[in-house]
Amino acid sequence: MVPRTDNGRWQFWIDRGGTFTDVIGKRPDGTLASHKLLSENPERYRDAALQGIRELLGIDAGSTIPAQHIAAVKMGTTVATNALLERKGERTLLVVTRGFGDALRIGYQVRPQLFARHIELPEVLYERVVEADERLAADGTVVHALGEARLRADLERAYDAGIRSAAICFMHGYRYPQHERRAARIAREVGFDQVSVSHRVSPLMKLVSRGDTTVVDAYLSPILRRYVAQVAAELGGARLMFMQSNGGLTDARLFQGKDSILSGPAGGIVGAVRTSAMAGFDRIIAFDMGGTSTDVSHYAGEFERAFDTLVAGVRMRVPIMRIHTVAAGGGSICHFDGLRYRVGPDSAGANPGPACYRRGGPLTVTDCNVMLGKLNPDFFPALFGPEGNQPIDAEVVARKFAALAEDIRAATGDRRSPREVADGYLKIAV
Repeated sequence: MVPRTDNGRWQFWIDRGGTFTDVIGKRPDGTLASHKLLSENPERYRDAALQGIRELLGIDAGSTIPAQHIAAVKMGTTVATNALLERKGERTLLVVTRGFGDALRIGYQVRPQLFARHIELPEVLYERVVEADERLAADGTVVHALGEARLRADLERAYDAGIRSAAICFMHGYRYPQHERRAARIAREVGFDQVSVSHRVSPLMKLVSRGDTTVVDAYLSPILRRYVAQVAAELGGARLMFMQSNGGLTDARLFQGKDSILSGPAGGIVGAVRTSAMAGFDRIIAFDMGGTSTDVSHYAGEFERAFDTLVAGVRMRVPIMRIHTVAAGGGSICHFDGLRYRVGPDSAGANPGPACYRRGGPLTVTDCNVMLGKLNPDFFPALFGPEGNQPIDAEVVARKFAALAEDIRAATGDRRSPREVADGYLKIAV
């Protein structure tokens, strides 16, 4: 039965990570309740955040969430962060001024390692490029009118190839957006579900950084929109807010892909600062290792924000908390290619999760810690198995590491024990 009082309603604060979802509920009487679930467990529930709310309210999995008993739901999510880290965003088309099709690929020609012979360019997120016949001068003069017929034909070909998201970025479009607006209208008429235009996403000078940010928005917004719509639909009108990369909250309807990259990690540093202040510390280093990513930041009296930033190898120009994120978490998969060890960047996530999660998953960094006794099943949350109440499985971890050690011995002659193999992977991971 849902608790009811005359003086208030429930509030929920949720951290929806790639592996675990943590829910804190504030009851109408002011007391707090906490709950943890696997972020993905399709046999038991559709969405972990909603399931956590239901379980704290004491209602069945299939029951409607009573919105009248909820004041607000505030959520930080790594849905977009993980999609970017693992390159699992929407298939995206870049529409750019003719002659600049490779501008984002070339970028600023920055060479972090000046004397490196093998130069690796940043990986682009767009799948295909359409160069539009158009050109505006820096003062807004039309140098070449937009060739709408040709653009429509090019967009139709991309649409027929299965691409549903478009990023539109024209020269000087940040100040004179008329061509971008017309191109966006054509893209929507063709049927594109997501159309991101640079004069709305990042209305600033510099084609490359403006284009990069627009592509990120087009790449991630569809995934984010589907998730937000799913959560909002089941909350039945209750107020839903999301943490943005800049550390502030926004209404779910205004939450965009470009502002979501560090949604979860931003909440982590804000929470770390508040907690440290309660303990009397005003200078901290925050280390947040999740299942898919690891986030590091520091605080020395004020929140640090960046405007031009690089996240997961992708350039962006948006206000963002200064947090360093790498694709290395507890769910990072341990690989052996016949010659060497490799960890990540792919993650087992929550489904199937690490081998110890009882879902037939691969060996991961978490399993290395189980193998070495650094994670004790007696003290790890019992969230696994068909009913979600069993501890992690150390026996299957031991069997899999024994088999892996045998494979390594057969391939290389190296006779390391299963524990030594696990330790080797951990040294690579850190």
